[in-house]
Amino acid sequence: MIRTQKPEHLHLEQTLTEIGLSSKEAGVYIALLLLGHGTVSQISRRAGINRTTGYDILDSLLAKGLVSISGKEPKQEYTAESPENLNKFISEDIKRKNDVLKKTEELIPELKSIHNIKDRPRVFFYEGREGLEKVYEDTLTSTEPIRAYANVAYMDAGLPGYFPDYFKRRTKKGIFIRGIGPRTEDNLNLAKRNVEEMRETALVPKDKYDFVPEINIYDNKVMIASWREQLGIIIESTEIAEAMKVIYELAWAEAKRLDNTRPL
Repeated sequence: MIRTQKPEHLHLEQTLTEIGLSSKEAGVYIALLLLGHGTVSQISRRAGINRTTGYDILDSLLAKGLVSISGKEPKQEYTAESPENLNKFISEDIKRKNDVLKKTEELIPELKSIHNIKDRPRVFFYEGREGLEKVYEDTLTSTEPIRAYANVAYMDAGLPGYFPDYFKRRTKKGIFIRGIGPRTEDNLNLAKRNVEEMRETALVPKDKYDFVPEINIYDNKVMIASWREQLGIIIESTEIAEAMKVIYELAWAEAKRLDNTRPL
């Protein structure tokens, strides 16, 4: 097939290969950045490769964290992740080479400039421990305080050993969080670290307001971690996120009124 990449993007492909992507991976990644999202057929056509190869290349980019997938066949779609994710897959050996690091830093802004982010709402589903970790890692991209409904007992059981480091990294990034949760021993113990972990909590009576999933609302996203179903969901929609924020503020006002934090 004839490559359909524009000449002005060929230097981007070349630089991507220099930092670790194969030539086909680079071509498909740029094609997807330009499209924003698309089916395997649409992406393969844009990149100038056959559909079978497109599946293989997209699977490779998925493993590198450069694309994400949503839906199921025949309507399954791939979406380009932020070019900032390039830094995550580059091997430590390559990172030690200053020239490669410099090229990556110079490349990311240019790639972001062609990243065709659509206004259309998107929903992403992730399964298992890896999927749950992925949705929590996304919350670390928040540019504003996170609004959360959470029950720490289920969090620790669902991702054992994950949260101590997660809390440290969130705090280091300066991302504040407000959390509404049932008044349990676990949540009371978590609240003791509120100041050091940049958190404010409102604990409500467990007999009336107990729940299992965690919901985080931030920027234009709503994240849901379903512990019993081992399912992570991210809804990316400005309208939905804004509505959820308004609902949260109503819940927060009542939760603070009901909060009577004292030892059980």
